[in-house]
Amino acid sequence: MSQHRRYALGGLFVVAGALAAVLLASVVGTVFFAVTVAYLLWPLREEVVDRGQSRRVASASTTAAAFLATLLLFAPLAVVAYLRFDSFVAVIDLLPSQVDLSLLGFEYVVTLQSLADLAVVYVQRAARHAATAAPVLLVKVTLFVFLLYSLLFYGEEAQRAALALVPPTYREAARALNRRARDTLFAIYVLQAATALGTFVLALPVFFALGYDAVVTLATIAAVLQFIPIVGPIVLLAGLAAYHLALGQPIQAALVFLVGGFVVAWLPDVLIRPRLARETARVPGSLYFVGFFGGALTLGPIGLVAGPLAVGLFVESASLLSTELNSVHPESGDPVPDEEVD
Repeated sequence: MSQHRRYALGGLFVVAGALAAVLLASVVGTVFFAVTVAYLLWPLREEVVDRGQSRRVASASTTAAAFLATLLLFAPLAVVAYLRFDSFVAVIDLLPSQVDLSLLGFEYVVTLQSLADLAVVYVQRAARHAATAAPVLLVKVTLFVFLLYSLLFYGEEAQRAALALVPPTYREAARALNRRARDTLFAIYVLQAATALGTFVLALPVFFALGYDAVVTLATIAAVLQFIPIVGPIVLLAGLAAYHLALGQPIQAALVFLVGGFVVAWLPDVLIRPRLARETARVPGSLYFVGFFGGALTLGPIGLVAGPLAVGLFVESASLLSTELNSVHPESGDPVPDEEVD
């Protein structure tokens, strides 16, 4: 096949892919996450193949393991909700019948019944939204599972096809970007789990010092909420602060929201993510921090992965460019002898 024909087919592939992305915009996020998870699971799939299993069995078992791991990730919330439901009802019963508020000389009386009616409205609205979104979510989960299996099963073919589009002189750079993408994606998911674990460890003494009984339960909820972009454990802390305000305990509410917000919601992101990013993804902590939060603010949940990945590829591209420029004389374009290159 001639070079011109190969590049023409490559251009056709890119145009067709862009058109598909536009027409399938509602599932682009699902496809993106499936591709990144396939990157992450590829070494596990290869390990199963090396142990003598067929490609089909290896792909299916790896997909099943990823699905079960996802279920186990959110299982603690369901367990806590089931085991602590009676405690939640008891806490509601402790709330006063009314709360007197004073602001700028005006007196306000908020009754528990009015708050309950407002909560019922929001719960009903959320239930209707969940019922409407459930079929779509089920379709996306099914698409994710089948796409993940397909990517793992046809991984070698996809790699060869993608590499064939790259001119031979640039294939080493493509391999370097591929390695950087794999390392960055591995670091992103490992960092997320490490941050959740760090949140759990930091939350235990905080909730104990603040006088709560269900310390382990609250720390578990805070850790799982770390997987929700932007808001995270601050939702739990805000709810606890509102509860103390309703009981007329403003100092306790301020301690929960400020101290808890600093140690539980903010500190893990600052201490754990940058340090591990530098060790695992070979990305400066400050750049990873910008990519993580910038991506989340710009793209939502998909930005948690896309942001750091873009930063990692940018760092690798800068490294490749620096190596290329430092290995060529600026005037003659001749390669620099090894002794002249740092």
